[in-house]
Amino acid sequence: MELTEKTLNEEYIYKGRIIKVRRDEVELPNGHKSMREVVEHSGGVCVLPLTDRDEVIFVRQFRYPYKEVILEIPAGKRDHGEESPLECGKRELAEETGAKADKYTSLGELYPSPGYCGEVIYMFLATGLTFGDTNPDEDEFLNVEKIPFDKALDMVLSGEIKDSKTQCALMKAAILLGKLRK
Repeated sequence: MELTEKTLNEEYIYKGRIIKVRRDEVELPNGHKSMREVVEHSGGVCVLPLTDRDEVIFVRQFRYPYKEVILEIPAGKRDHGEESPLECGKRELAEETGAKADKYTSLGELYPSPGYCGEVIYMFLATGLTFGDTNPDEDEFLNVEKIPFDKALDMVLSGEIKDSKTQCALMKAAILLGKLRK
């Protein structure tokens, strides 16, 4: 069965600093027409920094849409035309935690909300860490903390870690590193 929808018309409803919102008219596989609302986002990168002591470096920061402080791995938005996802991840890791890594391993891509948003998040595992000074963005306020990998996995399973990119990166890294428990 054909599943692809054909775009007939695109109308921008909002163009902001971080997102753009469109309302598209589409033709469905059965020939009928429908509307789709789409959030355009330039995408992002997240990095799971793992210390030699098997600790994950997290950041806690206030996330306005939820009106709460969220525990997550270092991450940031890619700008249109920005360097590669890996270079963006290296920059974000250094800015937020002061860490640099000897080795970066891709953990793949994540589509956080494919029903309405075109954002792609690239995920990396960073090992062989060294530390220097942090340099967060002017409007970025965060606390850095280290949590043992096994405890972080428990926090995902208990619902303490709610951030999807952090959950996904932790679980993928656990599989890759053979850290899943029965």
